[in-house]
Amino acid sequence: MLKNEIVEVTLNPEIVKEKIYIIRGKKVMFDRDLAMLYGVPTKVLNQAVKRNTPRFPSDFMFKLNKSEMDMFSRSQFVILNVERGKNIKYTPFVFTEQGIAMLSSVLNSDKAISVNIQIIRIFTKIREMVDAYKELREKVEEMERNNETNFTEIFRVIRLLIREEESPDNKKDKIGFNMRALN
Repeated sequence: MLKNEIVEVTLNPEIVKEKIYIIRGKKVMFDRDLAMLYGVPTKVLNQAVKRNTPRFPSDFMFKLNKSEMDMFSRSQFVILNVERGKNIKYTPFVFTEQGIAMLSSVLNSDKAISVNIQIIRIFTKIREMVDAYKELREKVEEMERNNETNFTEIFRVIRLLIREEESPDNKKDKIGFNMRALN
Protein backbone atom coordinates (compact mmCIF):
# COMPACT_ATOMS: atom_id res chain seq x y z
CA MET A 1 0.00 0.00 0.00
CA LEU A 2 1.28 3.46 -0.92
CA LYS A 3 1.80 6.05 1.80
CA ASN A 4 -0.93 8.42 0.48
CA GLU A 5 -3.40 5.64 -0.26
CA ILE A 6 -6.42 5.55 2.08
CA VAL A 7 -7.85 2.26 3.25
CA GLU A 8 -11.45 2.18 2.01
CA VAL A 9 -13.90 1.07 4.68
CA THR A 10 -17.57 0.80 3.76
CA LEU A 11 -20.13 1.78 6.39
CA ASN A 12 -23.81 1.01 6.22
CA PRO A 13 -25.43 4.49 6.14
CA GLU A 14 -28.53 3.21 7.97
CA ILE A 15 -26.43 1.97 10.90
CA VAL A 16 -24.66 5.33 11.12
CA LYS A 17 -27.99 7.24 10.93
CA GLU A 18 -29.31 5.16 13.84
CA LYS A 19 -26.34 6.31 15.93
CA ILE A 20 -26.98 10.02 15.36
CA TYR A 21 -28.95 11.67 18.16
CA ILE A 22 -30.19 15.20 18.71
CA ILE A 23 -28.97 16.56 22.04
CA ARG A 24 -29.03 20.25 22.95
CA GLY A 25 -30.40 20.92 19.48
CA LYS A 26 -27.33 19.43 17.80
CA LYS A 27 -26.87 16.21 15.86
CA VAL A 28 -24.28 14.20 17.78
CA MET A 29 -22.72 10.76 18.01
CA PHE A 30 -21.55 9.03 21.19
CA ASP A 31 -17.90 8.26 21.79
CA ARG A 32 -18.62 4.52 22.11
CA ASP A 33 -20.41 4.44 18.72
CA LEU A 34 -17.60 6.33 17.00
CA ALA A 35 -14.98 4.07 18.62
CA MET A 36 -16.88 1.03 17.33
CA LEU A 37 -16.99 2.49 13.80
CA TYR A 38 -13.27 3.34 13.93
CA GLY A 39 -12.43 -0.11 15.30
CA VAL A 40 -10.73 1.20 18.45
CA PRO A 41 -11.65 0.87 22.13
CA THR A 42 -13.64 3.82 23.51
CA LYS A 43 -10.86 4.42 26.02
CA VAL A 44 -8.32 4.88 23.20
CA LEU A 45 -10.59 7.37 21.41
CA ASN A 46 -11.15 9.38 24.60
CA GLN A 47 -7.43 9.38 25.46
CA ALA A 48 -6.62 10.77 22.00
CA VAL A 49 -9.22 13.49 22.52
CA LYS A 50 -7.90 14.36 26.00
CA ARG A 51 -4.37 14.70 24.61
CA ASN A 52 -5.76 17.21 22.08
CA THR A 53 -8.36 19.16 24.07
CA PRO A 54 -7.71 22.50 22.30
CA ARG A 55 -9.01 20.89 19.10
CA PHE A 56 -12.38 20.11 20.72
CA PRO A 57 -14.22 23.23 21.92
CA SER A 58 -17.69 22.82 23.44
CA ASP A 59 -19.44 23.15 20.07
CA PHE A 60 -17.38 20.18 18.77
CA MET A 61 -17.69 17.88 21.79
CA PHE A 62 -19.32 17.85 25.22
CA LYS A 63 -20.21 15.54 28.09
CA LEU A 64 -23.82 14.77 28.88
CA ASN A 65 -25.35 16.25 32.02
CA LYS A 66 -27.45 14.26 34.52
CA SER A 67 -30.81 14.87 32.82
CA GLU A 68 -29.37 13.95 29.42
CA MET A 69 -27.87 10.81 30.91
CA ASP A 70 -31.27 9.88 32.34
CA MET A 71 -32.77 10.18 28.85
CA PHE A 72 -30.72 7.22 27.76
CA SER A 73 -30.63 3.81 29.38
CA ARG A 74 -27.99 3.75 32.08
CA SER A 75 -27.08 0.23 31.07
CA GLN A 76 -25.73 1.63 27.79
CA PHE A 77 -23.00 3.46 29.71
CA VAL A 78 -21.70 0.65 31.89
CA ILE A 79 -18.20 -0.63 31.24
CA LEU A 80 -17.06 -3.85 32.86
CA ASN A 81 -13.71 -3.45 34.57
CA VAL A 82 -12.44 -7.03 34.54
CA GLU A 83 -9.34 -6.31 36.67
CA ARG A 84 -11.25 -4.96 39.64
CA GLY A 85 -14.41 -6.98 39.06
CA LYS A 86 -16.57 -3.87 39.32
CA ASN A 87 -18.75 -1.93 36.94
CA ILE A 88 -17.63 1.64 36.33
CA LYS A 89 -20.15 4.16 35.10
CA TYR A 90 -18.87 7.08 33.10
CA THR A 91 -20.37 10.07 31.39
CA PRO A 92 -19.79 9.72 27.67
CA PHE A 93 -18.54 12.36 25.31
CA VAL A 94 -20.73 13.23 22.37
CA PHE A 95 -19.33 14.72 19.19
CA THR A 96 -20.97 17.12 16.75
CA GLU A 97 -20.29 16.94 13.02
CA GLN A 98 -17.33 19.31 13.44
CA GLY A 99 -15.97 17.24 16.32
CA ILE A 100 -16.21 14.09 14.23
CA ALA A 101 -14.30 15.81 11.44
CA MET A 102 -11.63 16.79 13.99
CA LEU A 103 -11.33 13.19 15.22
CA SER A 104 -9.59 12.16 12.01
CA SER A 105 -6.73 14.51 12.92
CA VAL A 106 -6.21 12.95 16.35
CA LEU A 107 -6.85 9.32 15.41
CA ASN A 108 -3.92 8.81 13.14
CA SER A 109 -5.05 5.90 11.01
CA ASP A 110 -6.18 5.37 7.46
CA LYS A 111 -9.33 3.66 8.72
CA ALA A 112 -10.24 6.71 10.85
CA ILE A 113 -9.87 8.96 7.81
CA SER A 114 -12.02 6.69 5.64
CA VAL A 115 -14.70 6.31 8.32
CA ASN A 116 -14.74 10.08 8.92
CA ILE A 117 -15.25 10.85 5.25
CA GLN A 118 -18.25 8.53 5.14
CA ILE A 119 -19.77 9.87 8.37
CA ILE A 120 -19.44 13.47 7.18
CA ARG A 121 -21.13 12.49 3.88
CA ILE A 122 -24.01 10.95 5.84
CA PHE A 123 -24.36 14.10 7.98
CA THR A 124 -24.44 16.15 4.75
CA LYS A 125 -27.18 13.94 3.25
CA ILE A 126 -29.24 14.26 6.44
CA ARG A 127 -28.86 18.06 6.30
CA GLU A 128 -29.95 18.07 2.64
CA MET A 129 -33.01 15.94 3.50
CA VAL A 130 -33.95 18.28 6.37
CA ASP A 131 -33.56 21.31 4.09
CA ALA A 132 -35.73 19.67 1.41
CA TYR A 133 -38.39 18.83 4.02
CA LYS A 134 -38.31 22.40 5.34
CA GLU A 135 -38.67 23.79 1.80
CA LEU A 136 -41.62 21.46 1.09
CA ARG A 137 -43.31 22.41 4.38
CA GLU A 138 -42.90 26.12 3.59
CA LYS A 139 -44.46 25.62 0.14
CA VAL A 140 -47.46 23.80 1.61
CA GLU A 141 -47.92 26.52 4.24
CA GLU A 142 -47.75 29.17 1.51
CA MET A 143 -50.37 27.31 -0.54
CA GLU A 144 -52.61 27.14 2.53
CA ARG A 145 -52.23 30.88 3.11
CA ASN A 146 -52.86 31.73 -0.55
CA ASN A 147 -55.86 29.43 -0.82
CA GLU A 148 -57.39 30.09 2.58
CA THR A 149 -60.26 32.12 1.08
CA ASN A 150 -60.95 29.37 -1.46
CA PHE A 151 -61.06 26.72 1.26
CA THR A 152 -63.26 28.93 3.43
CA GLU A 153 -65.74 29.33 0.57
CA ILE A 154 -65.72 25.60 -0.22
CA PHE A 155 -66.42 24.71 3.41
CA ARG A 156 -69.19 27.36 3.57
CA VAL A 157 -70.92 25.80 0.56
CA ILE A 158 -70.53 22.29 2.00
CA ARG A 159 -72.09 23.45 5.29
CA LEU A 160 -75.01 25.01 3.39
CA LEU A 161 -75.57 21.80 1.44
CA ILE A 162 -75.51 19.74 4.64
CA ARG A 163 -78.00 22.08 6.34
CA GLU A 164 -80.23 21.98 3.27
CA GLU A 165 -80.22 18.16 3.30
CA GLU A 166 -81.04 18.05 7.02
CA SER A 167 -83.79 20.68 6.84
CA PRO A 168 -87.28 19.29 7.69
CA ASP A 169 -88.81 21.66 5.11
CA ASN A 170 -86.85 19.94 2.41
CA LYS A 171 -88.67 16.59 2.49
CA LYS A 172 -89.04 15.24 -0.97
CA ASP A 173 -92.09 13.37 -2.14
CA LYS A 174 -91.61 9.67 -2.40
CA ILE A 175 -91.55 8.19 -5.86
CA GLY A 176 -93.90 5.32 -6.65
CA PHE A 177 -97.51 4.37 -6.05
CA ASN A 178 -99.36 5.29 -2.91
CA MET A 179 -102.01 2.57 -2.51
CA ARG A 180 -103.85 4.50 0.19
CA ALA A 181 -104.25 7.48 -2.07
CA LEU A 182 -105.91 5.25 -4.72
CA ASN A 183 -108.60 3.91 -2.36
